[in-house]
Amino acid sequence: MSSDIAVVTGANSGLGLATATELARRGTHVVLAVRNVAAGREAARRIGGSTEVRELDLASLASVRSFASMSTADHPRIDLLINNAGAVVLGPRRTSADGFELNLATNMLGHFALTGLLLGTVTGRVVSLSSITHKPERLDFDDLMFERGYRGTTAYGRAKLACTVFGIELDRRLRAAGSPVLSVLAHPGMTRTNLTPRAWEHLGAPGRVLARIGLLATQSVEQGTQPQLRAATAPDVTGGQFFGPRGPFEMFGRVTEVRPSREAADPAVGARLWAAAEELTGVRFLSRPDSVRPARPGAPRTR
Repeated sequence: MSSDIAVVTGANSGLGLATATELARRGTHVVLAVRNVAAGREAARRIGGSTEVRELDLASLASVRSFASMSTADHPRIDLLINNAGAVVLGPRRTSADGFELNLATNMLGHFALTGLLLGTVTGRVVSLSSITHKPERLDFDDLMFERGYRGTTAYGRAKLACTVFGIELDRRLRAAGSPVLSVLAHPGMTRTNLTPRAWEHLGAPGRVLARIGLLATQSVEQGTQPQLRAATAPDVTGGQFFGPRGPFEMFGRVTEVRPSREAADPAVGARLWAAAEELTGVRFLSRPDSVRPARPGAPRTR
C-alpha cells in the first residue's frame, strides 16, 4: 500500500466521493473530511481501502480549527489536500456560524483557513476546486458578504471566483516562499452531482423542471472528477496549473489545461482577497517569504 495521505473535503458524495474512491483504489490513505459523519462512514464503507472519517463543517471556523488540530496530531505529514467541498445557496441569503455569507464561507473562507492551519504538514499538493461560473464575475470588496441586493447565482459565482483567486494567489506565495508544495486548480465543467437538483430547489415546481433539464445537459461524476484527479496525481503537473474539460465552453469533455478569468489571475485582486480572508478568519499564513517550512528532506511527495 502507498504511504501517501490525502485529505479530501466533502468526500461523502459527488466529486469528493469519486475522487476519494480513486485515490483509495491507488493505495492512498484517504481522510474523508465531511460535515455529516454518518454519511461519511457510509461513504468509507463503499470506498473500501484505507480510509478514515473526520467531522469538518467548513461554514464554522471552530469546526475547521478542531479538524486541523486533530488532523495534525494524527498526521504530521499530509501529501495531498483537496479543497473539494462546496455549497450552492441560490435561495434567500443565509449566513454561516461566523456570520459570513454561506456560499463564500463554505466554498472559500473555510478552505482558506483549513489550508493555512494544515500547510505546515503538507508536503505535496493543494488542489482547489473552481467552477466555470467564476468567469463572468468580479469581486465586490465593499460588499464581500453580499448584504446588498443578494442574488444567489451571482453569490455562488463570486464564491467560486474567490476559490480560484485563492488557488492562484496561493501558488504565487508558495513560489515566493521557496516551498516545494504545489497549488493546483481544477473545475468539473457541468457535472451531475447531488448539488445539481439542489441548485434549483428554491424555485419550487419550475425548479424541479430545470433540475431535470440540467441532469440531461451535464456529464457524469466520473467524467467530472477527471480534472481534479489530473491536478492531484499527474506526475508532470506544476504549480498554478488549472485543469478542466476541453469541450465547448469547458462544459464537458476530456481534460485539458484551461485559463482562469482575468479577474482571477490579477495579482492585485489576489493580494486584496488574501488580506481580507486573513482578517475575516483570523488565520494568517504566507505573509512573509519564510512563512512555510519546506518539506523534510526525503519526505514522500505527491508530484
